[in-house]
Amino acid sequence: MPDAPDTATPAPLPPVPRLDAPDLLEQLRAATGTELELLSPLPGGQVGAALVRWPDGHEGVLTHWGDATDAAWARIERTGELLDIARDAGIPAPRYELVTRLPDRIAVVQERLPGEPPSRVDLALIEHLVAIARRGAGLLRGRIDVPAAELHLLRSGPGFCLHETLAQYDDRTRRLLDLVRRIGAASPHRMAGDDLVHMDLHPGNVLVDRTGAVTGVVDWDGVARGDLRFALVTLRFDLAVPGVDGQDRSARSAAARWLDNRIDDLIDPATLRAYWAHMGLRQVDWAIRHHGPDDVDRWLTVAASRLAQEGPERHRRW
Repeated sequence: MPDAPDTATPAPLPPVPRLDAPDLLEQLRAATGTELELLSPLPGGQVGAALVRWPDGHEGVLTHWGDATDAAWARIERTGELLDIARDAGIPAPRYELVTRLPDRIAVVQERLPGEPPSRVDLALIEHLVAIARRGAGLLRGRIDVPAAELHLLRSGPGFCLHETLAQYDDRTRRLLDLVRRIGAASPHRMAGDDLVHMDLHPGNVLVDRTGAVTGVVDWDGVARGDLRFALVTLRFDLAVPGVDGQDRSARSAAARWLDNRIDDLIDPATLRAYWAHMGLRQVDWAIRHHGPDDVDRWLTVAASRLAQEGPERHRRW
């Protein structure tokens, strides 16, 4: 039997607030005079986004950043620049059409890219996403002004990868946290490499056309300088979510087997343990705060699947 959540410790930290689109549009109208029509919330995503229409009739996507500090403003300006670099390299990333600093947050209206979320996840889609990740290779060489991705193995991240959540939940999550910290003590705290890395590349953050070709990659808030091989790990974690039917489960399993082989071939064991520990921490923390016990159980199992192994020493660079 799994351990029950620990009720003797303080309650876990609250979930990240979801987007209140009508309120944000009213704040934008008051601050800038911009008249945007709210069309609908967009499916998927953990914090929320909304489809809006500009006065000239074209559509955009409304999102927000949770604070309006100078650091947050500098980061969002840099993100807009990195999206330009991504597009120049053939990565289908959106443009920022409006960025406005409000008293308590930063509002962003970005380009509405064509396509829809994929209805099926299969090997062809995963191969396409891996190819897109490879386009980021070396794009940030010499750009020391762009921070390298932080893995958060020794301390909490800014709103995600929270150590406190795992410390408070139950004995299993505390054991995972202890392992994550031990891996962190033996690993660099930032990712090596000069690649442009999305940091959350998975099918939920892409759009496809009717043929299944990827037409857009969204949710670039975490974009950083680092190692493009990290995309293999984020994709593999996503494939741990079961399919909706037998055919979908079979397709996802085939894609997972292909990714497992790529991971073993391309990522050395020490680097893989650090990346896997980061993703285990990220997913378990998020499940505790936003989902429930079944999701916590799933991500604990996925985290253990690689952290308990050393793996073969047979890697090479893409």
